[in-house]
Amino acid sequence: MIVSGDGVWVEDSAGRRYLDAMSGGSMALTLGHGREDLIEAARAQAQTLSFVHNERLTNPAQERLAHQLTAVAPDGFTRVHFVTGGSEANETALRLARSYHVERGDPRRWRVLSPAQAYHGPTMATLALTGRAGLQGPLTPFIQQQPHIPPSTWRFDPSGKQALAAFDAALEQVGAETVAAFFCEPVSAAALPGYTPPKLFWEGLAERRERYGFLICLDEVVTGVGRTGSWFAADRLPFRPDIIATAKGLGAGYAAIGAALCHEHVYEAIASGSRRFTLGHTWDGAPLSCAVGIAVIDALRRERLIERVAERGPRLREQLAEALEDVEMVREVRGQGYLLGVEYVDPRDRESFLPVDLGVAGRIDDTALEHELVILSTQPTGDGFAGDQSLFAPPFTATDEELEEMVGRFAAVVHEVAVQVERELAGRKPAPVSARAGGRR
Repeated sequence: MIVSGDGVWVEDSAGRRYLDAMSGGSMALTLGHGREDLIEAARAQAQTLSFVHNERLTNPAQERLAHQLTAVAPDGFTRVHFVTGGSEANETALRLARSYHVERGDPRRWRVLSPAQAYHGPTMATLALTGRAGLQGPLTPFIQQQPHIPPSTWRFDPSGKQALAAFDAALEQVGAETVAAFFCEPVSAAALPGYTPPKLFWEGLAERRERYGFLICLDEVVTGVGRTGSWFAADRLPFRPDIIATAKGLGAGYAAIGAALCHEHVYEAIASGSRRFTLGHTWDGAPLSCAVGIAVIDALRRERLIERVAERGPRLREQLAEALEDVEMVREVRGQGYLLGVEYVDPRDRESFLPVDLGVAGRIDDTALEHELVILSTQPTGDGFAGDQSLFAPPFTATDEELEEMVGRFAAVVHEVAVQVERELAGRKPAPVSARAGGRR
């Protein structure tokens, strides 16, 4: 039971203080706890105008935030629609993609390709964007299933060639003329912490977009607004996307706000057609949440925090890798900026997944709390694409000393769990890599 927070620290109801290496637990609290400037921005806006519905009415805070956000977005991203969170931002991106094609007289396009190992939210449309059946569970009858491709990880497809081949096979199976968009994270968070596809895949994706006419939608719910060391991770890709969804960093944990941004050509298709894009939510573009978004962008600029993440991120990854280099259970430390992932493997062959019954990811999180550290680990998935992994995503405001303390505590946690795991693996055979996922036995 966490009752208070200050900077990168939180305190529970028993008075124990924890280092928050996960920015509030979900990578949203980019500016740390207890920011008086953000609190004051919300208070001041609430005194003037806290809410108006944006279907017919707009407000100065929404208009100002729209200008500020498009100013730091990739070139050509001139329009933004505000929502209240990441799942809604991704759903809005899907609606934009579908509307774009319908407005241009191509209503056949409705399918969305996406990586199988993905997470884009818990709503029905966003759940369709993952190939992880366990996430869909009993909701499957409500979900319109979509085609998926495998991830290009070191284990299955380090070059990206197999993913592109699977992409081509999916296009052929469903008909390229029915595909509205490809949807993915530029740097993955919960599904494959810190993972990004190789350059060959990105280049092949852009070439196929030009050939077949679908859109590229990026889920930057986590990566947007500075997490990877640039305003948007799209800035580092070898192409321009068509639609970007973002959320967490825009409110920095102080307001529920997200956004879907689109390139001018997507907007123009609607503006020169029906001129209608409705079906919003009550709090979309509310002045209170937009005022917080403005204060967040102001703070990021004033304190040069995105530059800080860009400069400090590579060294943070190196420090994390160095602290874990003697742990045979750790195969890889990866990521960009302050979005890092640690992948665990069977220490005996350093390739196989760890047995699911050992519950390594859960042990890591529980042991971290014992060490007064907040992190988040992800469980193995039934599709065979991912095993036990951990996320490491501190607030941008952490000092060098606090980052070093986070790394030290996390390394102690992993060492402790690794000793337990090696002892319990004695006498077992390594588990084969899933043949279903295309790996080696």
